Amino acid sequence: MSIITITTDFGIKDGNVGAMKGVIWNIAPQAQIADLSHLISPQNIQEAALIVARAAPYFPDGAIHVVVVDPGVGTERRPIAGRLGSQFVVGPDNGVFTLLLQYFEQNNQLVQWVHLDQPHYWLKKISHVFHGRDIFAPVAAHLASGVALEELGSPINDPLRLNVKQPQRTVYGWRGDIIHIDHFGNIHTSIRAEHLGDASVATIRLCGVNIHGLVQTFGERSSGELVALFGSNGNLIVSVVNGNAVRRLNARLEDSVEVFLEE
Repeated sequence: MSIITITTDFGIKDGNVGAMKGVIWNIAPQAQIADLSHLISPQNIQEAALIVARAAPYFPDGAIHVVVVDPGVGTERRPIAGRLGSQFVVGPDNGVFTLLLQYFEQNNQLVQWVHLDQPHYWLKKISHVFHGRDIFAPVAAHLASGVALEELGSPINDPLRLNVKQPQRTVYGWRGDIIHIDHFGNIHTSIRAEHLGDASVATIRLCGVNIHGLVQTFGERSSGELVALFGSNGNLIVSVVNGNAVRRLNARLEDSVEVFLEE
């Protein structure tokens, strides 16, 4: 039984996700569908790339990940599908698969891409503004039904990649950026555990505030206290215990974060 995940910026009010599921089940009634997120910030390709890259590796072999955050829908941007290791992706060629692609490349996994240029695997009538329903959902369903990736389109090897900023080493430690703000108001940074290694952190500075040292759990500090720790995906995060760090600090995406190491 195939698993298809769906990630969009559609929200849950207007029925668009439901329409995609209906298309899938008409073609592949045996498919199981998992919602990764439909609350991606509108047109935020980088946020979608991050969410999908964090979740997809935990799915079993053969999983198909459909991502529809597509501000270029109806333009010359290509619809694409790919095999990344033992999983598949379907969506617009706008960089939304950049981080997931990096993950599989770093693990020396098979990577294969096609340009979806075979309309007989789409719906018969194509909207200029809803390729998620008319192209990506049916393609995913055909994959789930056993159609080979190679039959869905022409081979390509140049999917668009986002220009992802990397943390920079400094004389005192590391400098990175805020890359994500989660449901709880926690601030996720681009600085990861592997950047710091075994070094001891003296201070984290962001939004004009200094946080001294790291904790391992939220429960190590009192409610309302500002803390820094490594999140479940290995990124350095800043939080308010039982509170909202974004509101406390008035933080924004791409704000700078500095880590000072102990000498």
